[in-house]
Amino acid sequence: METYDILIIGGASAGLTAAIYSARQGMKTLVTTKDIGGQALLTTDIQNYPGFDMIGGFELTNKFKEQAVYYGTEFVYDEVVSVDMEDDRFKVRTGNSEFSALSLILAFGKTPRDLNVPGESRLKGHGISYCAICDGPLFRGREVAVVGNGSHALEALVYLSSVARKVFYITNAKKLAGDELLLDTVNGIKNKEIYFDSTLESVNGEKSVESVTFKNKSSGKTNELKIDAVFAEMGYIAKTGLVKNLVELNKGNEIVVDKFGRTSHTGIFACGDVTDTPYKQAVISAGQGATAALSAYNYVQNLKGKVAAKSDWKLIKH
Repeated sequence: METYDILIIGGASAGLTAAIYSARQGMKTLVTTKDIGGQALLTTDIQNYPGFDMIGGFELTNKFKEQAVYYGTEFVYDEVVSVDMEDDRFKVRTGNSEFSALSLILAFGKTPRDLNVPGESRLKGHGISYCAICDGPLFRGREVAVVGNGSHALEALVYLSSVARKVFYITNAKKLAGDELLLDTVNGIKNKEIYFDSTLESVNGEKSVESVTFKNKSSGKTNELKIDAVFAEMGYIAKTGLVKNLVELNKGNEIVVDKFGRTSHTGIFACGDVTDTPYKQAVISAGQGATAALSAYNYVQNLKGKVAAKSDWKLIKH
């Protein structure tokens, strides 16, 4: 089992910023997440993030990810199912793997909702994805489906239409809804097929996705589509129950942190919307991510008997 200095659970503003700061300090860093962007993907026009007059949540968080990768962060696109202590190390299990870490940063905010249909648990990571930007390139030139509704689902549809041969959109909505620019873009896509007023019944396949079965709610008619991947866009939910036996939660099930991003458990830090910090904004989450990463860095340095640093600034000689 591979051991990381810092393992970050969550891939939105807080987690990705934490990854940038952690990896830049030379920490062996891993991010585990179901998607990249989290709730920022629900926003097509962010107008209050410093440095940008206006930028989409998809574009902004992808910039975060690219910067984290540049500094050496590793990514695993899978959902964490358990977090435990074992031999003075944190043991993190996902649906398909296990990892060990000296320190944890909890930054999962709200995670993508499951499809909750037969076949999902078996085919997660084998054609079922919760992140179009993460896994879309794996299905270049193939046929895929987006299941969900809202602007985040339409953003996924737009992106996937640029890499897949054809994109099917299965939604329980009866018509498209979103800002005018996004709708114009969706309406202009040629390689799409939309099924309105429909619910997913099952994802089919033995070792990988082979097809989906869905039903039209008005007619009751059931259809099957042969596809290679399903991208779930069902919204988001907080899952702090994963760590309720490790860290203190408040009455709202948020993780309690201090000004250094420390939780009640030594070696575990938290940042972003999952914490009890007020004002849930992308810029605040990013700042918290930097704080948590620097605190985790100092913690790991102390564990290794090395000198800790109080800031990320480097002296530059001119």
